Amino acid sequence: MGNKIKTIYVCGHCDAQFSKWNGRCLECGAWGSLRKEISDQAGAGKNEETVSPAAEIDLSGLKAADQPRFLTNIKEADRVLGGGIMPSSIVLLSGEPGIGKSTIVAQIADAVAKSAPVSYVSGEESPNQVKARFERLGFKNWENIRLITETNVEKILAAAAARRPKLLIVDSIQSVYTAAVAGEPGGLVQIRAAAVKFLEAAKNSDTAIILIGHITKDGAIAGPKSLEHIVDTVIHLESERTRDYRLLRTTKNRFGSTNEIGVFTMTGSGFEEVINPSQVFIGDAGEPAAGSVISSIIEGTRPFLVEIQALVSKTPFGYPVRKAAGYDSNRLQILSAVLTKRTKLNLANQDIILNIAGGLKVNDPAVDLPVCFAIASSLLNQVVDRRTIILGEVGLGGEIRRVGQIEARLKEAAKLGFTAAIVPAQNMKNSDIKITEVKSITSLIDLLTGQ
Repeated sequence: MGNKIKTIYVCGHCDAQFSKWNGRCLECGAWGSLRKEISDQAGAGKNEETVSPAAEIDLSGLKAADQPRFLTNIKEADRVLGGGIMPSSIVLLSGEPGIGKSTIVAQIADAVAKSAPVSYVSGEESPNQVKARFERLGFKNWENIRLITETNVEKILAAAAARRPKLLIVDSIQSVYTAAVAGEPGGLVQIRAAAVKFLEAAKNSDTAIILIGHITKDGAIAGPKSLEHIVDTVIHLESERTRDYRLLRTTKNRFGSTNEIGVFTMTGSGFEEVINPSQVFIGDAGEPAAGSVISSIIEGTRPFLVEIQALVSKTPFGYPVRKAAGYDSNRLQILSAVLTKRTKLNLANQDIILNIAGGLKVNDPAVDLPVCFAIASSLLNQVVDRRTIILGEVGLGGEIRRVGQIEARLKEAAKLGFTAAIVPAQNMKNSDIKITEVKSITSLIDLLTGQ
């Protein structure tokens, strides 16, 4: 028998194996991620039959444990988490540097510490820095919170096992390391190994763990992609750099919906919840202007209003420009073609610039008809009544299709003082708002000029 010991190179990002070293992984494309390992295959497969079988569980006789979530008492955060934090779960919070990750987890820690013990691990700040931030945020529940400035995962988990906190916060996963594997803190192998250690600790206790994770320059969570598969919930904190509000959204949630969104404003004393997000995204528009239309989108279970702005002008070039901020440019191209084909509007020599006010990104098909109205409004210089909300999906034949949860959208509009709505024909009856039903995009010009 030949020698079974050989050298292999394993990618720390996707676990692909290679017989020789490369600067770049040929499977996932990551640079500098291959590490050298020794593979000993001698005797492989000899003892497979002597391994004791795994225990099988009869689910029919198993009572599902009813683990109630515990609330952070921050309604926007609880909504995004699916109704609160699940015990024994592990949550990964990501976001750009300086966006407020440490601020929001400090507020969560204060809220939870009101009734249960909390441990806060800081591998990047000194105790004085952490306390200064807590005091700035108006921290009140000092008796139930303990600070750990250790970066060794084993020591952190030993302290947590002795105290058994309700919530363990780690700021950040890139700053801690485990002695189980070699490598510097923040390395691909260390991040994954540390996350697995925290996962094992969470599943073997009632402690919920929140890990803060940094992101790379392209917006992905720094570290191996498998880090997102290890945790139960992944939430992302994002912001427009020129705005003072933050959006908290879920990209993965084993215990709830991934469609919810939380809206906050950043103040000197921390995050404040936005009770009515519609006012954030429609704002104080001042005098009505051509090309501005109000519509409604659904984020999770909650509707809120958005303002769609269009600017149409004759192109000085041979090929018209189609640009959009917060909206799919390909969809804008399609709607422009439908308008040109199905109505009397000639957009073949017109530049179209579309913007979703407030920096929001929208992919709801219900804004198709409002986009068409905004384009026509700008081209014809006709102002759309600011008290009118427009909803509807537009097909390639120019037909207006129904949209989901239209009753909830109209109810939100009526609550904010809207008096009229242009919607797809679906026999809507609403006493609080005047309904105008449309079947085809061909009636758009008549509706616009006949207001």
